[in-house]
Amino acid sequence: MKSIAQDLWLLHYKAPLLGDYLGRNVSVVRLRSGDLVIHSTGPFTPEDVTAIKALGRPAFVLDALSKHDTFAKEGRAAFPDLPYYAPAGFSEVVGFPTESLSHPPSAWAGQFDSVHLNGMEGQDEYAFFHRASRTLIVCDLVFHVTKEAPLGPRLFATVGIVGGRTHDVGMPRPERSSVKDADAFRRSLATLMSWDFDRIVVGHGEVVESGGKALLAEALHEAGFGSEAAG
Repeated sequence: MKSIAQDLWLLHYKAPLLGDYLGRNVSVVRLRSGDLVIHSTGPFTPEDVTAIKALGRPAFVLDALSKHDTFAKEGRAAFPDLPYYAPAGFSEVVGFPTESLSHPPSAWAGQFDSVHLNGMEGQDEYAFFHRASRTLIVCDLVFHVTKEAPLGPRLFATVGIVGGRTHDVGMPRPERSSVKDADAFRRSLATLMSWDFDRIVVGHGEVVESGGKALLAEALHEAGFGSEAAG
């Protein structure tokens, strides 16, 4: 586990198809109360669970993308007694009850904001903002594949990410193709871009440590969703 800011930690796991470098990023956010929000799930080991519990009181688990069910059962098994928040329809896929992210807990208010990315078809995604560390946390909205990445991820970026030949941060082509109501999607982006974030934790790839807002605006512009992002 890596500390990336005050009250914010990252765990990285290998994931099918995306391998070790892109893999799956899991964020752990500590609220002022000491409660922990575990954003995304992974193949948690007993050592991982112990390390998470040492940070505070695990209180919430969430998966913010309808297609992020790869490690949902492992996440549920690691934290069986915690409320598990997810997009609509997630529980039918994973086979256990989940709470709706459309009604986030009041304990998150003013500390851990969320926005539903409207206008998408075939997948359902939420983005989050950890105010204390000025960090945006996303799943598949954008990936971050750096020029220093191994050849495999760089080739993936070239063919799988809009603008992947020239940009470190880019929107995956399947995510771009899923947007069927561009106006609704842009309105969601306007809310997201109104947040005062600098860092971005992506679901796949490297953390964007600084300058994230400008890089995200550039990536969204490249994907054809730039009008609200520019503000």
